[in-house]
Amino acid sequence: MSALADRMQSDLTESIRSRDELRSATLRMALSAIKNESVSGATARELTDDEVIGVLAREAKKRREAAEAFDGAGHQDRADRERAEGTVLAEYLPASLSDDEVRALVADAIAAAAANGQTGMKAMGSVMKTLGPQVKGRADGSFVADTVKAALAAS
Repeated sequence: MSALADRMQSDLTESIRSRDELRSATLRMALSAIKNESVSGATARELTDDEVIGVLAREAKKRREAAEAFDGAGHQDRADRERAEGTVLAEYLPASLSDDEVRALVADAIAAAAANGQTGMKAMGSVMKTLGPQVKGRADGSFVADTVKAALAAS
């Protein structure tokens, strides 16, 4: 098990002892998602910390989207619960990048692509490939893609 998953497992044990129902339920859900990811595919495998962060980022995104949906449906109590679960998951994710930090990374990646002779919208693939590892789990992918499209269209 990865170091991050081990930490989550020990935190789960501690939250059960302290009778923290929200934290216990959230960590159980997250560990279950990690386990499901590790056994998906042809053979079971051990997930790296980066893969665990990817799973946690997906789960956190689900919580954000569910909270928005519950808000729209007028279920404030359920929306608050989803946000609280998202907060617990955020403790295990790397610090999020600000919009300005994402824009700076996008500008650097576009400059690198231009240095390699790729300009305009044709550079989208190489720019996203460069940005992928830098923003994984730290920024919303659709925001990054939209920022890259806007920057490439402007150049």
